[in-house]
Formats: sequence, C-alpha cells, structure tokens
Amino acid sequence: MSVRVRRIYEPPEPEDGLRVLADRLWPRGVSKDAAEVDEWPKALTPSTELRRWYHAGEGSFEEFRRRYEAELAAPEAAELLDGLREAARKGPVTLLTSSKTPDESHASVLARLLTD
Repeated sequence: MSVRVRRIYEPPEPEDGLRVLADRLWPRGVSKDAAEVDEWPKALTPSTELRRWYHAGEGSFEEFRRRYEAELAAPEAAELLDGLREAARKGPVTLLTSSKTPDESHASVLARLLTD
C-alpha cells in the first residue's frame, strides 16, 4: 500500500497515482488544470473550527490529531476514508496539501490512518 503526502505546489509525477486534495479550501495560485487533482473529498478535511483553532497556535499537533481523528469517525468521513483505503490497496495514492509543514498537517494524519 503506497500513500504519500506532497505539497500541491510541486508538479505532478507519474508515480503519484490517485491525486487527492486533502485541503478544504482550494490552494492559492494553483490552477485546477495544473494541479491534476482526481478527487477532492471535503468531508475528509478538518472542520473550519478545528482548522482555525490549530492555525491560531492554540494547541499541539498531538491534540489536533486527536480531535481530527474524532471528526473522521463521523459516518460520511468514515465512508470516504474507507474508499481511500480501498484505492490505496489497488495503487498509489498521493494526498495533496498546501501546508508549509506537511508532516504536521491533517494530510499526515490521513496518510497514517490509510496505512494502519
């Protein structure tokens, strides 16, 4: 199972496989044609409230991860997560984010959940 996280500002690569935008908002300065996004499951992204809380620096990444995983337990998100797990079993999946620190972002939480 191959799941990786990349910044959406990096050019697409053949080994990306299924390209999934993991951000709720479309990234600035990137055209939809250039991004080559295959899926944009907004129900898998952190809620606006959680995203704002984390970006305001009010909590640690571990607390963000815990809260985000709780959000992902909701029925719609859980169904989408299962669909991405199935896609990852069939071929590579690349989670795209505009985060400057992808290793401490929601995309890294998703990647871990997809490979567990």
